[in-house]
Amino acid sequence: MLCIRAFRGGCRGREAAHFLPRLASTLAGGKNRFLSSKISVAVEELEPSSDSPNVDEIPLQQPISQSPVWSWNEWDPLEEVIVGRAEGATIPKFTVEVKANTYEKHWGFFTKCGGQQFPADHMRKAVAEIEEFCNILEHEGVRVRRPDPVNFSDVYTTPDFESPGLYAAMPRDILLVVGDEIIEAPMAWRSRFFEYRAYRRLIKEYFNQGAKWTTAPKPQMSDALYDQNYPMNSVEERHKLAAQGKFVTTEFEPCFDAADFIRAGCDVFAQRSQVTNFMGIEWMRRHLAPKGIRVHTIGFKDPNPMHIDATFNIIGPGIVLSNPDRPCYQIDMFKQAGWTVIHPPTPLIPDDHPLWMSSKWLSMNVLMLDPKRVIVEKEEHTTRKMFEKLGMECVPVSIRSANSLGGGYHCWTCDVRRRGNLESYFNNVDLE
Repeated sequence: MLCIRAFRGGCRGREAAHFLPRLASTLAGGKNRFLSSKISVAVEELEPSSDSPNVDEIPLQQPISQSPVWSWNEWDPLEEVIVGRAEGATIPKFTVEVKANTYEKHWGFFTKCGGQQFPADHMRKAVAEIEEFCNILEHEGVRVRRPDPVNFSDVYTTPDFESPGLYAAMPRDILLVVGDEIIEAPMAWRSRFFEYRAYRRLIKEYFNQGAKWTTAPKPQMSDALYDQNYPMNSVEERHKLAAQGKFVTTEFEPCFDAADFIRAGCDVFAQRSQVTNFMGIEWMRRHLAPKGIRVHTIGFKDPNPMHIDATFNIIGPGIVLSNPDRPCYQIDMFKQAGWTVIHPPTPLIPDDHPLWMSSKWLSMNVLMLDPKRVIVEKEEHTTRKMFEKLGMECVPVSIRSANSLGGGYHCWTCDVRRRGNLESYFNNVDLE
């Protein structure tokens, strides 16, 4: 039998796995606050699945030592990681999906420079920062792997669209590891359609050494996937649509970025966002159900969601960073389960620092080396103090220039191997 530990007592946030169907039921109870009533798959996703096996009955598929890929959560001791590359990064064309995911103050930059490479001086700094980041990871005992260099300014054509690429900077966006399986996300931006090619050498290596390898259905990315009339200027209208579960991506076909999923052992939490639709979440739910993994959709008061890990970042068993500017609609469920909910301090990144594709909240986009060590931005002094008060050792690094490409330490990495087993992290509480 697969080694799964389910704790009824002791460490905060762990319980026997038979309480988890009630968790799914509770999540279903809050769905109307953020799901569109027209999307039946979203409603079905939150109900306990009859085809999901009891985690105690999952047969052994592969001993831990035989697969180079092994990770069930965001905090077990990190042994191997993929770190992205800034080389070859290209400014995306100003298409409807890019406009919906970027801030108005940068729209002129995308309109004027789309298809060109990012500013050379800025990229030289970003490359140097990421190299130093890799050196620090290796010094901390982590094996570092890198994607292949690619010139993403080359234009490609499909039957449905033409586009240059973007980059291979954020492996978290395209790769999700669950146990001994590595899943390639289909993505939602046209500029990211062929991004997987930079990682194929590594993935084939992992596969040949015993890992499972899954590629999610590739979307056509025709005009039907995008709401061409999605409102861009009214934050109030976006809040209203987000509460209904409506975003720039439609339900024409499954699409998702891997960074809209965050793992906590037997439970994976996902958000409907500008790049992840309900069909994509439903695909993931059905795919992971045979492993005994339950995928739950949670929502946030966020008019422009894209990737969950700068909004809701699980950093340990029963511990989550929750963005105070984007409150989670289901946060009471986590509190009732005995979790510690921490609101990180306001980011300190200067207003004039270019963040072309993200907000300042990359300050909470941290990478856990283990439950007591965390990679954190060196200049975010208040965030470092927060971790120190939690009894964690901060490993300070600076990637301010690399942040400009849209990611922090969690985004810039994909943890391939963490030392640990599949566990459940919810207390025995009344979740009705």
